[in-house]
Amino acid sequence: MGRGAGLFTALALLAGLIAACKRENEYVPPPPPAVQVSQPSARAITDYLEVTGNMQAFNAVDLVARVEGFLEEIKVPDGAQVKKGDVLFTLERPPYEAKQAQAQGDVEQQQALLGQAQTEYARQQRLAKQNATSEADVEKWQAQQGATQAALDQAKASQQMAQINLGYTTITAPFDGRITAHLVDPGALVGAGAPTKLATLVQLDPIYVYFNVDERQVLRIKDALRAQGRSTVDLSRDIAVEVGLQTEEGYPHRGRLDYIAPEVDTNTGTLTVRGVVQNGDQALLPGLFVRVRVPLRTRQNVLSVPGRAVGSDQGGSYVLIVDDKNSVQQRHIQVGALVEGWRVVEDGIGAKDRIIVGGIQRAVPGGQVTPEPVSGPVGTESAPAPAVPKP
Repeated sequence: MGRGAGLFTALALLAGLIAACKRENEYVPPPPPAVQVSQPSARAITDYLEVTGNMQAFNAVDLVARVEGFLEEIKVPDGAQVKKGDVLFTLERPPYEAKQAQAQGDVEQQQALLGQAQTEYARQQRLAKQNATSEADVEKWQAQQGATQAALDQAKASQQMAQINLGYTTITAPFDGRITAHLVDPGALVGAGAPTKLATLVQLDPIYVYFNVDERQVLRIKDALRAQGRSTVDLSRDIAVEVGLQTEEGYPHRGRLDYIAPEVDTNTGTLTVRGVVQNGDQALLPGLFVRVRVPLRTRQNVLSVPGRAVGSDQGGSYVLIVDDKNSVQQRHIQVGALVEGWRVVEDGIGAKDRIIVGGIQRAVPGGQVTPEPVSGPVGTESAPAPAVPKP
């Protein structure tokens, strides 16, 4: 009996150990992964028209020699910033000074002849009253007086032309601007037979930006203006335009629209629009292609989400949300503009939805997660979310 009882006890202990080992090796599923969630932000959003534009000079003029002569001196270095009225080039003056002096002499001569004719005509009139001269002599000196007056007027016109030509020997700046490299060297004969281009003067501040908008964009502009009680003829009311270079962040250069073409080009289906932009640092140069945006309207309480929370697939843009059962759902949305890292959502989500903004890689549509609300600011980097993993 003693040996049987001992064997039974041993078998019982062995069975207990085996049962305990089985319980310890049972599979225990891991807890749902943690993700950060945040509700959409309601904010004021400005809708923009964004296009590509081209910079053009506010003023640009070719500086030419309008009279014939030798180029005497270049007064400013190439590329210099000049003021209105600054002397830029001079031509030889002596030939034109001589012509002016000659013209002045002709004027004085005709003035003397006119004085003589007037005196003689007056004398002939007195003699006619005394019957001491003939009517023919009176008429002769009357005609002489008129002819001399005409010759004097012609001499004065010639003198004025000589003065103008003398002025053309000095080329001045017609406005503030920057001069290009000179095209003719001192000592060269210019203006022979036709005007000779010497250089170009370009005004850079302010500066124009031109861009074209298609028919749909034209209608957007008109609708936005109409909502403000305005029209395309109200450009004097400061419709803003913002410009950014390809290497710049955002749109740091500000100005206003000042011209919209009155008709759509039927060949291209576009409308030409022009803005004028302040350019004191001359960062904008004629010929540059730039990014342009025009604010159309500001909407209040528009929903937006961090840019990094938005992904895309064949169905379009989407976000991942957590429902009331802590299950992940993929929700396709209609997106708007990206504003300071926040992506505007036009349709597809509600203000109370919990959007996954962190731990997106751990969220699988249809799977369970542990949502952790984000109370402070969330990251707004605009990199898209990764592709949705398969459940």
